[in-house]
Amino acid sequence: MRVLIAYASRYGATQGIAERIAATLRQQGLEATVQPARQAADPAGYDAAVIGSAAYYFHWMKPAASFVRRNARALANRPVWLFSSGPLGTKDKDDQGRDLREFLEPKEIAKFRETLKPRDHRVFFGAMDSAKLGFLHRLVYKLPANRDNALFPQGDFRNWTEIDSWAATIAHSLKAP
Repeated sequence: MRVLIAYASRYGATQGIAERIAATLRQQGLEATVQPARQAADPAGYDAAVIGSAAYYFHWMKPAASFVRRNARALANRPVWLFSSGPLGTKDKDDQGRDLREFLEPKEIAKFRETLKPRDHRVFFGAMDSAKLGFLHRLVYKLPANRDNALFPQGDFRNWTEIDSWAATIAHSLKAP
């Protein structure tokens, strides 16, 4: 079974998640191809797809969202899983008690649920390395409100066990009769 894993990643954390998902699928005997969404192949040539994007300001990155919209017909005719990455830190809930994964779900996901009927969408925590930030994000990072990294904590907050488990669930679903 051939699986396309397309992703959009600005600083590499989401790419790392996509590559880890592919590695888990391969360990389970599936053929997994990982490609940036901007250059990803036509999903019609695959049996299934996993598509992910870094999320900024409640939105997927344009290359991933455009890939889904451009290929909606092909994606709707095969098993699809979606993932987003972005929350930072070690807390699952914000100061108001809201689940960060639910609260920070990108706005595009509701529409994608209607058009693609994905098997699942998962929000994974991301990573922050201020040395990799572009000019605009560096400005935001240096705002007084982020003193002591209060808004944008530094570090790798990806939960590899959770990512591996989710990918294994995908593999199991695809291998099931």
